[in-house]
Amino acid sequence: MRRKLVNLFFVFSFFHFFILSFSHSFILAQPAPIGPLPLPKQVEWQKMETYAFVHYGLNTFTDKEWGYGDADPKTFNPSRMDVEQWVRTFRQAGMKGVIIVAKHHDGFAMWPSQLTEYNITKSAYNGPKNRDGKVDVLAELRKACDKYGLKMGIYLSPWDRNHAEYGRQAYVDYYHRQLTDLVTNYGPLFEVWLDGANGGDGYYGGARETRTIDHRNYYDYPRIHSIIEEHQPQAVIFSDGGPGCRWVGNERGEAGTTNWAFIRKNDVYPGYDKFQELGSGHINGDAWVAAECDVSIRPGWFYHPDEDAKVKTPEQLADLYYKSVGRNATFLLNFPVDREGRVNAIDSANAVRFRQMIEEDMKTDLLRKAKVTASSERGRKFSARKLNDGKWDTYWATPDGENTGAVTFSFGKPTKVNRLLLQEYIPLGQRVKAFTVEALVGDKWQMVEAGEPTTTIGYKRILRFPTIEASAVRISVTDARGPLCINNIGAYFANR
Repeated sequence: MRRKLVNLFFVFSFFHFFILSFSHSFILAQPAPIGPLPLPKQVEWQKMETYAFVHYGLNTFTDKEWGYGDADPKTFNPSRMDVEQWVRTFRQAGMKGVIIVAKHHDGFAMWPSQLTEYNITKSAYNGPKNRDGKVDVLAELRKACDKYGLKMGIYLSPWDRNHAEYGRQAYVDYYHRQLTDLVTNYGPLFEVWLDGANGGDGYYGGARETRTIDHRNYYDYPRIHSIIEEHQPQAVIFSDGGPGCRWVGNERGEAGTTNWAFIRKNDVYPGYDKFQELGSGHINGDAWVAAECDVSIRPGWFYHPDEDAKVKTPEQLADLYYKSVGRNATFLLNFPVDREGRVNAIDSANAVRFRQMIEEDMKTDLLRKAKVTASSERGRKFSARKLNDGKWDTYWATPDGENTGAVTFSFGKPTKVNRLLLQEYIPLGQRVKAFTVEALVGDKWQMVEAGEPTTTIGYKRILRFPTIEASAVRISVTDARGPLCINNIGAYFANR
């Protein structure tokens, strides 16, 4: 009887120890989130990384960037418009979606709006008809996006230089109805774009005068946001202050080398006068509003024939990818559709080649089979081996109180490398404030000089540096807002 009791005691002790160990490895392995945090739709939006912008309308035919609001609608007259050609080009260029300018500042509606006569049905365009028998560029785009698997978004300028009531409450009501029309009739949208350019001179129904508005309050942004949330809950809302994503503060397509996905929500508004701050965000921000880098493939946003020789090269576009997606932002590349109604052949070829270059640069992850060790780990579930397992939802984490740490990847033999990719597990927050990269060259560790400060990481950080031949690389986080949560590190050799 005593032997049985002893055996039972040992069995109980073993299982008690096992359960405690199991619980320890999993309970301690759950890092507490550090806010602000992204919504799931914001995470999915940032995973898109690159998507297209389309500026097309009366300005295309009047050779202007900002139409005054008085151009004859019949000026819009493409000779062989092909929306499917746009979308095929975007897909070949690696774009995951497209945002179309439904109405620019001139007030011309690219869909058969029943709220204004200044719309596509009054133009000379005689293209495919929608279900009501009317020409509708947005309906054509919706159909093409569905066919080729791209997401669709819309830009609706709050400023309207054509509308007689702009600057008064009647226009605000009109704008809300226009927005409701768009978010209820063109299927699911991934983003709704609210431009920060507001107020100034315009046609205004024939008044031809200058009008100013209160940027923060005139449009009733809470109402605008509620309309979008009600009908398109999955869409992120773009403006200087979000709330879904923010302007990066320039139109060069470049994010700051330090780039927080946070802003102080009560400070930033559409038309924010301190827009230079938006390139880096606010480390003390209270809302997750990641940056979007918008840039045109040409000098202008709309097509101008004299810019055919000024299209950004594939090399320039690749550089912008690294300075946007590679700096914790997204890359919104504008294509000015030409007067024929197509993405120009030069623009198309350069965009497709750009994508090929990025794919070639990042073709082989040299760390996928490398041996990895860490300075510390927060349980087996979040070991350093999660850094190169190719899975988004697994990550290396450090114990509570350890806001620094290092991981070392050993190649086993000298290996050429000139790119390093790092990603934080952003559903739990953005944490890293500073890090260093070292390479083992021969028998000595040497600092890798990336040519820019190695501060934030966020969703994705990609470093470029002169080719080195190393047998190991070491990444050391020297400062962070909390325990580390890094889900991916990769190294590459771009042979160009």
